[in-house]
Amino acid sequence: MTSQIKSDEHFMRLAIAKAMEGVNQGEDPFGSCIVKDGEVISCEHNICTSSVDVTAHAEVHAIRAASKKLNTMDLSGCVIYSTCEPCPMCFTAIYWAKIDKIVFGTRIADACAIGFTQLNLSCRELKQFGSDVELVEEVLKEESLALFNHWAELHQ
Repeated sequence: MTSQIKSDEHFMRLAIAKAMEGVNQGEDPFGSCIVKDGEVISCEHNICTSSVDVTAHAEVHAIRAASKKLNTMDLSGCVIYSTCEPCPMCFTAIYWAKIDKIVFGTRIADACAIGFTQLNLSCRELKQFGSDVELVEEVLKEESLALFNHWAELHQ
């Protein structure tokens, strides 16, 4: 296993832990971590429920925090780790923020299968419209699926 894969797994585990923190606070099971040059810039979970804001997805929340911390909207050189494949809204925010790479665990189809209302439009499909963002798919997918299962158990 290369050191890059270990790094991807390390940062994905931070996103998973943050998502679990959110689930335990009554939020949906999504987390994102933004990293630049091996340093965590932000790590956030969904806050849609507590903020009463449908746009407060983990990725958008993490982008807002990273932009504030770095005092720029240009997040070139950053990687975003997301427990689930970013939805079209989040993918577009990632594109506008100029993030270089998306690493994700589960797919949008997995979120749909557990009952989340998502536009089942993959990042790979969205890339066709001019994005050169790099995609690394299904990193620690089983651990991210466990988040969905934990959330589902709490909501039965």
